[in-house]
Amino acid sequence: MPFFRYRRLDDLVAEVGRLGLSDCIQFADRVQVLLQPVRVGDRVVWNALGYHPMEGCDGTTDGRPSALTWRRYERFAAGGGALIWFEATAVLPEGRANPRQLCLIDATARDFEALLRMVRRVHKEVFGEERILCGLQLTHSGRYCFDRPVIAYRDPALDRKRGLPPDYPVISDAELDALQDAFVRTAKLAWQVGFDFVDIKQCHRYLLSELLAAKTRDGKYGGSLDNRTRFVREVITRIRTEVSDRLLLATRLNVYDGPAFDATGRPMDYPRPFVYGFGCAEDDPLQMDLREPVQWAQTLAQLGVRIINVSMGNPYANPHIGRPFDKPPVDGYESPEHPLVGVARHFTATAAIKRAVGDRAAVVGTGYSFLRQFLALAGEANRRAGRVDIVAVGRGAIAYPDYARDLLERGEMAVNKVCLAVSFCTTLMRTKDHPLKQAPTGCVPRDPVYAALFRQFVRERRDTC
Repeated sequence: MPFFRYRRLDDLVAEVGRLGLSDCIQFADRVQVLLQPVRVGDRVVWNALGYHPMEGCDGTTDGRPSALTWRRYERFAAGGGALIWFEATAVLPEGRANPRQLCLIDATARDFEALLRMVRRVHKEVFGEERILCGLQLTHSGRYCFDRPVIAYRDPALDRKRGLPPDYPVISDAELDALQDAFVRTAKLAWQVGFDFVDIKQCHRYLLSELLAAKTRDGKYGGSLDNRTRFVREVITRIRTEVSDRLLLATRLNVYDGPAFDATGRPMDYPRPFVYGFGCAEDDPLQMDLREPVQWAQTLAQLGVRIINVSMGNPYANPHIGRPFDKPPVDGYESPEHPLVGVARHFTATAAIKRAVGDRAAVVGTGYSFLRQFLALAGEANRRAGRVDIVAVGRGAIAYPDYARDLLERGEMAVNKVCLAVSFCTTLMRTKDHPLKQAPTGCVPRDPVYAALFRQFVRERRDTC
């Protein structure tokens, strides 16, 4: 039976109360403040709605945006959200998570420039003026590189899930020193291409996220919080010095990693104390301990980071934490908790980060898509209470790219357009039947392009059984 079966807001509010989450999840009676301008650094954008960086796994094999990539961002440009956060883009070809992840290097820069120019033009054509903030997420996929995993330290459960042998090498301090150059070089390219901000990606247990949890690592990049944040601190300082002080700095930050879960939806065994995750209580990693994430967020704001996008979890090891779902993907497990518990976790963590940074950084909230047509009412309540600055959606935007436009023009979201949280988009990403071991991803229930791809996947899987 699906978790989400709420036809009326009153039904959802009652369920939130039954679960004891009323202090964490609240709803406004109408959307108003989210439709008003919001300050981000020295800029003002025309509303407090946006799009999270969501990979389409549809670039060319040399890292350029394809026709499907263009289609996705054209829909975002016309969708009304003021914050358009372009997807994870590798700083090196070998740092990609899949063969079709975007990669910004000299050879692909003109393609990114053309894509960004189209986004700005389409938005202006639809809304009369260009009032959006466009940024690019810079990443190295670390242990999830598709070609050769790169690990920051040994994690007993994640190594086992990835199939890494006990003697698999850990990236050296010297290699991390050199990798800083790639992040700075790509940030400079992003600025030259025309992006308003760059995101130094620290989420979902990719390389820089893993460094935050590298408590057992030796050397200058491990152990203490000061060492574990050294890489990003130095990259931020170099970007501000070597690129331009007009380029806004952002980060999507995991504030809680959580433990890995097995195929049955149970936490995997770890030694105690738990020293293998960021933002986790060492005596019980199922609980958040936000002391270090709060301290790091405050430092980021002091360093000049003006946008902090709060996230959590690991899509490969505990997907229910990062994206509360009704139905798991093909390689996943049934949710071990009511998804509203996950939504409340997101809202609680985001509020803590906002309290910590105050007005020094705009805080972007995550975890809204499960709420379907009621998500903006929850975001409005959070915005009014000062718990978040910008409400963005990821899966919800793939399903419903014009959600913000509907809110602007109609004051509400359409129930027949919302994300259903059934994970078909992730299933497309994880199919091994495709020649590249995954298909381009999009919303199967709402988008006929991806419905056709999904039917093809199901048909081919049935034919091979």
